[in-house]
Formats: sequence, structure tokens, C-alpha cells
Amino acid sequence: MNKSVVKSSSMPIVEMAKIAIVTSLYVVITAMLAVISFGAIQLRLSEMLNYLALYHKRYVYAVTLGVVIVNFMSPTWALDVPIGGVSTFLVLILCRAVTKNMENEIMKIAITAVIFAFSMFTVAGQLTLMLDLPFFHTWLIVGLGELLSMTIGGIVIYFLSKKIDLSR
Repeated sequence: MNKSVVKSSSMPIVEMAKIAIVTSLYVVITAMLAVISFGAIQLRLSEMLNYLALYHKRYVYAVTLGVVIVNFMSPTWALDVPIGGVSTFLVLILCRAVTKNMENEIMKIAITAVIFAFSMFTVAGQLTLMLDLPFFHTWLIVGLGELLSMTIGGIVIYFLSKKIDLSR
């Protein structure tokens, strides 16, 4: 059989497998730590997977799908599934665009962490609407939790990227 035929036909399967693995990791990590993954005070350690989108666009889809699936566990799932999914997708695209031409990997990670922490106004809005929590206080608390999650995750992904080529 022609090698080019085998190679081209196996690429979509490899891509889908990588997407499925990252999606699954996001869901499992968030679900296992559900007690700290949802609500007004949250530390979603699975957010470290957001950084993978900086290395390859396939992970934009993988993380977004993971968010959509696991947000069905959220107490505010009716808003969290669509808003969380769309927000994650748009913020991942924004982070890729903002950091695209940056050479310094640590700066890319830092900027991505700040953008994601700022984007937590969407979560605060949902919690305000569904649970009658104060918006700005909730945004601050959820944003700080996101910044902490992203900082921990940034360190993990940074050192992982030194051992594994995450762009492949």
C-alpha cells in the first residue's frame, strides 16, 4: 500500500485521539475535584489544560469540549454549559491570537493566565443570576481562584513542555 495514503488517512485518527485524551483529562480532573471545581469559590486545576491551546489549535476544541461536558455537573449548568463553552472557546482563541508572535514561553503563559482570570466575569455573572451572589465580589474571588489554578498549571505545563513537544 502507498505510504502517503496510509499516512494521510491515519492523521485524522491521531488528531481525534489527542483531542479525546485532553477532553477526557479535563472532564476527569474537574469531576474528581468537583467540590472545588464549581461554585463561588473554585479552584479548577483542569484549567492548566488551557495552555495546550497555545501549542496547537486542536486543543482549543479539546478543552472547550471538556468544559461543555463537565459543566453539566455544575449547579448552574443551564447557563454554565452554553456560556462556559462559548466563553472558553473565545478566550482560548483570544489567547492564541495575543501570544502568537511571542517568543518568551513564560510571558505567553503569564498573559494567558491574566486573560483567563479576567474572563471569569462570565462565571460571576452566572452565579449572580442563578444564586443571587454579588457580582464584583464573586468576580474577584472566582478570578483569583482562576489565577491560582492557571499559575499552578502554568508551572506544570512549562516544565512538561521542556520534556514533551506539545506542538505535535
